[in-house]
Amino acid sequence: MSILVGDMLPHGTFQVMAEEGPETLDVTEFFAGKTVLMFALPGAFTPTCSASHLPGFVVHFDALKEKGVDEIVCLSVNDVFVMNAWGKANNAENLIMAADGLAEFTCSMGLELDISAAKMGIRSRRYAMLVTNGIVQQLWLDEPGEYNVSSAEYVLSQL
Repeated sequence: MSILVGDMLPHGTFQVMAEEGPETLDVTEFFAGKTVLMFALPGAFTPTCSASHLPGFVVHFDALKEKGVDEIVCLSVNDVFVMNAWGKANNAENLIMAADGLAEFTCSMGLELDISAAKMGIRSRRYAMLVTNGIVQQLWLDEPGEYNVSSAEYVLSQL
């Protein structure tokens, strides 16, 4: 069962790259008291994720902030070093590049995607969600293999 609008995010962690190196953030603490737009995708440096999904949020960062979003998080089942490098390669310095290396947070939300047949293992489904104070306000979940409602352009049109 996947997380739904109105649900509180589950307890968990993800990693980000800090000046001193990898830092683990507590989900409950991170999302407390703010509005966060989190989008997730199957993998850093993969075709659709690199050509469209991440760049859309980089391009529309200011417009999303104007709609009341405090932080924008890009989450993927990759390690923190890969997420950091991918963010740098895509000029995503304004986004929080979050690593869910073991897919624990992703699985706790029921948003995992098993693409073992493509030798990629467990990854995240492609989605965007608006979270206020830890509670899911909106969830734009693409079907596996699709890229539509989780795009920055679509999300922006819905805010």
